Amino acid sequence: MTQPVLQSRLPFAPWMDPRTRRLPGILPVEGEDWLRVDDAFAGQMAERDMRLGTQKSAVHALLPEAELAAQELLDRVMERLPALGHQIGPDHVLRPDGVRITLDRTQPLLTAGRLVQEDLCILQQQGAEAVLTGAVLCFPASWTLAEKIGKPMTAIHAPVDHYTDDLARRVQRMFDAIRPGQALWRMNALVYDDPELFQPRPEGARRPRPVHRLYMRSERQCLLRLAKSEAVVFTIHTYLVRLEDLSAAERAGLAEAGL
Repeated sequence: MTQPVLQSRLPFAPWMDPRTRRLPGILPVEGEDWLRVDDAFAGQMAERDMRLGTQKSAVHALLPEAELAAQELLDRVMERLPALGHQIGPDHVLRPDGVRITLDRTQPLLTAGRLVQEDLCILQQQGAEAVLTGAVLCFPASWTLAEKIGKPMTAIHAPVDHYTDDLARRVQRMFDAIRPGQALWRMNALVYDDPELFQPRPEGARRPRPVHRLYMRSERQCLLRLAKSEAVVFTIHTYLVRLEDLSAAERAGLAEAGL
Protein backbone atom coordinates (compact mmCIF):
# COMPACT_ATOMS: atom_id res chain seq x y z
CA MET A 1 0.00 0.00 0.00
CA THR A 2 1.34 3.44 -0.95
CA GLN A 3 1.66 6.17 1.64
CA PRO A 4 -1.54 8.24 1.94
CA VAL A 5 -1.45 11.87 0.84
CA LEU A 6 -2.30 13.81 3.99
CA GLN A 7 -2.30 17.35 5.29
CA SER A 8 -0.60 17.89 8.64
CA ARG A 9 -3.56 19.82 10.01
CA LEU A 10 -7.17 20.76 9.33
CA PRO A 11 -7.37 24.56 9.01
CA PHE A 12 -10.98 24.73 10.16
CA ALA A 13 -13.27 22.29 11.98
CA PRO A 14 -16.79 22.95 10.64
CA TRP A 15 -18.48 20.85 13.33
CA MET A 16 -17.07 23.17 16.01
CA ASP A 17 -18.53 26.42 14.67
CA PRO A 18 -22.29 27.09 14.99
CA ARG A 19 -22.25 29.02 11.70
CA THR A 20 -21.13 25.97 9.73
CA ARG A 21 -22.56 23.13 11.82
CA ARG A 22 -26.06 23.52 10.37
CA LEU A 23 -26.62 22.84 6.66
CA PRO A 24 -25.85 24.41 4.30
CA GLY A 25 -23.43 26.38 6.55
CA ILE A 26 -22.47 29.01 3.99
CA LEU A 27 -20.10 31.91 4.68
CA PRO A 28 -18.61 34.63 2.43
CA VAL A 29 -15.10 34.06 1.10
CA GLU A 30 -12.61 36.63 2.35
CA GLY A 31 -11.00 38.36 -0.61
CA GLU A 32 -9.94 35.95 -3.37
CA ASP A 33 -9.40 32.95 -1.09
CA TRP A 34 -11.22 30.41 -3.31
CA LEU A 35 -8.06 28.56 -4.35
CA ARG A 36 -5.40 27.35 -1.92
CA VAL A 37 -2.00 25.67 -1.79
CA ASP A 38 -1.19 23.63 1.32
CA ASP A 39 1.37 21.11 2.53
CA ALA A 40 -0.25 18.27 0.54
CA PHE A 41 0.10 20.13 -2.77
CA ALA A 42 2.86 17.99 -4.29
CA GLY A 43 1.21 14.70 -3.36
CA GLN A 44 -2.27 15.71 -4.44
CA MET A 45 -1.04 17.18 -7.73
CA ALA A 46 0.92 14.01 -8.52
CA GLU A 47 -2.29 12.03 -8.12
CA ARG A 48 -4.25 14.55 -10.19
CA ASP A 49 -1.68 14.26 -12.98
CA MET A 50 -1.95 10.47 -12.83
CA ARG A 51 -5.76 10.40 -12.88
CA LEU A 52 -6.05 12.93 -15.69
CA GLY A 53 -3.37 11.12 -17.67
CA THR A 54 -4.67 7.56 -17.27
CA GLN A 55 -8.39 7.89 -16.40
CA LYS A 56 -9.44 11.06 -18.18
CA SER A 57 -12.94 9.84 -19.03
CA ALA A 58 -13.59 9.00 -15.38
CA VAL A 59 -12.45 12.33 -13.93
CA HIS A 60 -13.18 14.90 -16.66
CA ALA A 61 -16.35 15.86 -18.52
CA LEU A 62 -17.30 19.00 -20.41
CA LEU A 63 -20.58 19.44 -22.27
CA PRO A 64 -20.54 21.71 -25.36
CA GLU A 65 -22.65 24.37 -23.66
CA ALA A 66 -19.99 24.77 -20.95
CA GLU A 67 -17.03 25.40 -23.27
CA LEU A 68 -17.08 29.20 -22.93
CA ALA A 69 -17.53 28.97 -19.17
CA ALA A 70 -14.53 26.61 -18.97
CA GLN A 71 -12.42 29.09 -20.93
CA GLU A 72 -13.48 31.87 -18.56
CA LEU A 73 -12.73 29.67 -15.55
CA LEU A 74 -9.21 28.97 -16.82
CA ASP A 75 -8.67 32.72 -17.16
CA ARG A 76 -9.82 33.25 -13.55
CA VAL A 77 -7.55 30.47 -12.33
CA MET A 78 -4.59 31.98 -14.19
CA GLU A 79 -5.20 35.33 -12.49
CA ARG A 80 -4.85 33.69 -9.07
CA LEU A 81 -1.79 31.53 -9.73
CA PRO A 82 1.03 34.03 -9.03
CA ALA A 83 -0.33 34.61 -5.50
CA LEU A 84 -0.29 30.83 -4.95
CA GLY A 85 3.38 30.45 -5.90
CA HIS A 86 3.04 29.46 -9.58
CA GLN A 87 5.34 30.96 -12.21
CA ILE A 88 3.65 31.81 -15.50
CA GLY A 89 5.48 31.63 -18.81
CA PRO A 90 4.27 32.43 -22.34
CA ASP A 91 3.01 28.91 -23.01
CA HIS A 92 3.38 27.08 -19.69
CA VAL A 93 2.99 27.30 -15.92
CA LEU A 94 5.58 26.12 -13.40
CA ARG A 95 3.71 24.80 -10.39
CA PRO A 96 5.02 25.19 -6.81
CA ASP A 97 6.03 21.51 -6.89
CA GLY A 98 8.36 22.19 -9.82
CA VAL A 99 6.19 20.50 -12.46
CA ARG A 100 5.85 22.36 -15.77
CA ILE A 101 2.33 22.35 -17.25
CA THR A 102 1.71 23.31 -20.89
CA LEU A 103 -1.10 25.82 -21.31
CA ASP A 104 -3.55 24.07 -23.62
CA ARG A 105 -6.49 26.41 -24.11
CA THR A 106 -8.22 23.85 -26.32
CA GLN A 107 -8.62 21.79 -23.12
CA PRO A 108 -9.46 24.55 -20.61
CA LEU A 109 -10.96 22.50 -17.81
CA LEU A 110 -8.36 19.74 -18.10
CA THR A 111 -5.58 22.34 -17.99
CA ALA A 112 -7.09 24.10 -14.97
CA GLY A 113 -7.38 20.75 -13.21
CA ARG A 114 -3.61 20.23 -13.52
CA LEU A 115 -2.80 23.64 -12.09
CA VAL A 116 -4.69 23.68 -8.79
CA GLN A 117 -5.45 21.29 -5.94
CA GLU A 118 -9.17 21.91 -6.19
CA ASP A 119 -11.64 19.83 -8.15
CA LEU A 120 -13.65 22.18 -10.37
CA CYS A 121 -17.33 21.86 -11.30
CA ILE A 122 -19.30 24.13 -13.64
CA LEU A 123 -23.03 24.64 -13.06
CA GLN A 124 -25.26 26.52 -15.47
CA GLN A 125 -28.87 27.58 -15.11
CA GLN A 126 -31.23 25.59 -17.33
CA GLY A 127 -34.84 26.38 -16.58
CA ALA A 128 -35.48 26.49 -12.85
CA GLU A 129 -32.35 24.61 -11.78
CA ALA A 130 -28.57 24.68 -11.96
CA VAL A 131 -27.21 21.81 -14.07
CA LEU A 132 -23.73 20.25 -13.87
CA THR A 133 -22.28 20.89 -17.35
CA GLY A 134 -18.58 20.35 -16.72
CA ALA A 135 -16.20 19.02 -14.09
CA VAL A 136 -12.70 17.83 -13.39
CA LEU A 137 -13.22 15.52 -10.40
CA CYS A 138 -10.05 13.70 -9.39
CA PHE A 139 -11.01 13.20 -5.72
CA PRO A 140 -14.67 12.11 -5.70
CA ALA A 141 -16.09 11.27 -2.28
CA SER A 142 -18.90 8.74 -2.82
CA TRP A 143 -20.15 9.96 -6.20
CA THR A 144 -19.37 9.29 -9.83
CA LEU A 145 -18.99 12.01 -12.44
CA ALA A 146 -20.46 9.94 -15.28
CA GLU A 147 -23.72 9.56 -13.34
CA LYS A 148 -24.03 13.26 -12.50
CA ILE A 149 -22.93 15.17 -15.60
CA GLY A 150 -25.86 16.88 -17.31
CA LYS A 151 -28.13 16.55 -14.26
CA PRO A 152 -29.72 19.30 -12.15
CA MET A 153 -28.87 19.79 -8.49
CA THR A 154 -31.91 17.96 -7.15
CA ALA A 155 -31.14 14.85 -9.22
CA ILE A 156 -27.46 15.00 -8.27
CA HIS A 157 -28.31 15.03 -4.57
CA ALA A 158 -31.29 12.63 -4.73
CA PRO A 159 -29.37 9.78 -2.99
CA VAL A 160 -28.30 12.07 -0.12
CA ASP A 161 -30.55 11.44 2.88
CA HIS A 162 -30.35 14.92 4.41
CA TYR A 163 -30.88 16.72 1.07
CA THR A 164 -34.57 17.42 1.69
CA ASP A 165 -36.90 19.41 -0.58
CA ASP A 166 -36.59 22.34 1.83
CA LEU A 167 -32.79 22.23 1.70
CA ALA A 168 -32.89 21.93 -2.10
CA ARG A 169 -34.99 25.12 -2.30
CA ARG A 170 -32.60 26.94 0.04
CA VAL A 171 -29.60 25.84 -2.01
CA GLN A 172 -31.22 26.96 -5.28
CA ARG A 173 -32.07 30.36 -3.77
CA MET A 174 -28.45 30.65 -2.69
CA PHE A 175 -27.28 29.81 -6.24
CA ASP A 176 -29.61 32.45 -7.64
CA ALA A 177 -28.19 35.06 -5.26
CA ILE A 178 -24.47 34.48 -6.00
CA ARG A 179 -22.92 37.55 -7.58
CA PRO A 180 -19.55 37.97 -9.33
CA GLY A 181 -16.98 39.33 -6.91
CA GLN A 182 -18.42 37.67 -3.79
CA ALA A 183 -17.67 33.96 -3.54
CA LEU A 184 -19.17 31.77 -0.82
CA TRP A 185 -17.72 28.78 1.03
CA ARG A 186 -18.68 25.90 3.28
CA MET A 187 -16.94 22.81 4.67
CA ASN A 188 -18.19 19.31 5.32
CA ALA A 189 -16.57 16.64 7.47
CA LEU A 190 -16.71 12.83 7.47
CA VAL A 191 -14.73 10.17 9.30
CA TYR A 192 -13.07 7.54 7.08
CA ASP A 193 -10.97 4.43 7.55
CA ASP A 194 -9.66 4.53 3.96
CA PRO A 195 -7.31 7.45 3.12
CA GLU A 196 -7.68 6.99 -0.65
CA LEU A 197 -8.49 10.35 -2.30
CA PHE A 198 -10.19 8.76 -5.32
CA GLN A 199 -13.36 7.18 -3.92
CA PRO A 200 -16.07 7.13 -6.61
CA ARG A 201 -19.22 5.28 -5.69
CA PRO A 202 -22.32 4.59 -7.83
CA GLU A 203 -25.73 5.87 -6.79
CA GLY A 204 -27.30 3.62 -4.18
CA ALA A 205 -23.98 2.31 -2.88
CA ARG A 206 -23.38 3.34 0.71
CA ARG A 207 -20.04 4.57 1.97
CA PRO A 208 -18.56 1.88 4.24
CA ARG A 209 -19.14 2.69 7.88
CA PRO A 210 -15.79 3.51 9.53
CA VAL A 211 -14.75 0.92 12.10
CA HIS A 212 -11.30 2.11 13.14
CA ARG A 213 -12.03 5.85 12.70
CA LEU A 214 -8.60 6.80 11.44
CA TYR A 215 -9.02 9.83 9.18
CA MET A 216 -11.02 13.02 8.90
CA ARG A 217 -11.92 13.95 5.33
CA SER A 218 -13.17 17.50 4.92
CA GLU A 219 -13.99 19.37 1.72
CA ARG A 220 -13.74 23.15 1.57
CA GLN A 221 -16.28 23.98 -1.12
CA CYS A 222 -16.42 27.42 -2.73
CA LEU A 223 -19.06 28.87 -5.03
CA LEU A 224 -18.33 31.79 -7.34
CA ARG A 225 -20.14 33.20 -10.34
CA LEU A 226 -18.24 33.93 -13.54
CA ALA A 227 -18.96 37.45 -14.79
CA LYS A 228 -19.22 36.80 -18.55
CA SER A 229 -20.83 33.36 -18.85
CA GLU A 230 -22.76 33.74 -15.56
CA ALA A 231 -21.96 30.09 -14.79
CA VAL A 232 -21.38 29.12 -11.17
CA VAL A 233 -18.10 27.38 -10.35
CA PHE A 234 -18.09 24.90 -7.47
CA THR A 235 -14.56 24.22 -6.20
CA ILE A 236 -13.62 21.38 -3.85
CA HIS A 237 -10.39 21.47 -1.85
CA THR A 238 -10.00 18.10 -0.13
CA TYR A 239 -8.35 17.93 3.28
CA LEU A 240 -7.41 14.55 4.70
CA VAL A 241 -5.84 14.37 8.15
CA ARG A 242 -5.36 11.70 10.78
CA LEU A 243 -7.94 11.94 13.53
CA GLU A 244 -5.09 11.88 16.03
CA ASP A 245 -3.83 15.15 14.52
CA LEU A 246 -7.03 16.97 15.46
CA SER A 247 -7.01 18.90 18.73
CA ALA A 248 -8.44 17.29 21.85
CA ALA A 249 -11.42 19.68 21.71
CA GLU A 250 -12.07 18.86 18.05
CA ARG A 251 -12.00 15.12 18.73
CA ALA A 252 -14.35 15.57 21.68
CA GLY A 253 -16.72 17.60 19.51
CA LEU A 254 -17.11 14.81 16.94
CA ALA A 255 -19.49 12.79 19.09
CA GLU A 256 -21.62 15.82 19.91
CA ALA A 257 -21.88 16.59 16.19
CA GLY A 258 -22.83 12.99 15.39
CA LEU A 259 -19.68 12.31 13.37
